[in-house]
Amino acid sequence: MTNSTAEQMTATPQNFEEGAQRFAGQTVIVTGAGSGIGRATALQILAEGGRVIAVDISHDRLSELESMPSGERVVTVRADVTDEQDIKDVVDSIGDSPIAGLANIAGITDGHRPLHETDDEIWQRVMAVNVDGPFRLTRAVVSRMLAGSGGAVVNVASEASLRGNAAGTAYTVSKHAIVGLTRSAAFLYGSEGIRVNAVAPGPVATGIEGAFASEYSQQRLGPFMRMIPPIAGPEAISASITWLLSAESRNVNGVVLPSDGGWSVQ
Repeated sequence: MTNSTAEQMTATPQNFEEGAQRFAGQTVIVTGAGSGIGRATALQILAEGGRVIAVDISHDRLSELESMPSGERVVTVRADVTDEQDIKDVVDSIGDSPIAGLANIAGITDGHRPLHETDDEIWQRVMAVNVDGPFRLTRAVVSRMLAGSGGAVVNVASEASLRGNAAGTAYTVSKHAIVGLTRSAAFLYGSEGIRVNAVAPGPVATGIEGAFASEYSQQRLGPFMRMIPPIAGPEAISASITWLLSAESRNVNGVVLPSDGGWSVQ
């Protein structure tokens, strides 16, 4: 996901189509649910009758979800997706309910740093949040889905997972890894009724820092960045995510869906 320093757009239930109940009676885990795309996705699922296990590193942001009219269908878990015990806490919070869906949305950027300016700390942190977290949580959730009646997993990849000129090295590598995780799991578990897909956003107005931390990268990537489509709001991406989570996409598996305003065709 390529991010912008533009003001974060806040999703409310009124932004969503009323009457649809695609998630009635279903439990869906959403990471990064406290803000941006994660929050918009959680609100969409709640607006359509679902129960959300809302996961975020910020307790304050999660509290806002609990205070909404549909808050009785929200289970908030303050968790760091890089922590193994926190992953266990997320799964334990579900109780005995079947898991219908998982949206791996939490992620961080790398300041568009090129390879030669990416130190070990930045590399390890980006990989831990963007790859290790989705890997561990999906592993735990798939184990539950295999024992149940299947389900849907949606990973957030990025325009950077489709090309090499959209972000820094660590972020680009992490999102290519998410595509590999998605396709491998889709093949391995498709016959078990478990669908695994990914959404590849272009520029999105979220709270994640998207500024350049590298003059080298700004000079090299800058000309390409000037060609990107208009920045989308979080609701535009959550619409793609919830479609892939829902039964409407029941014949879709192993797909990386660009939700980028056409950037991927440039």
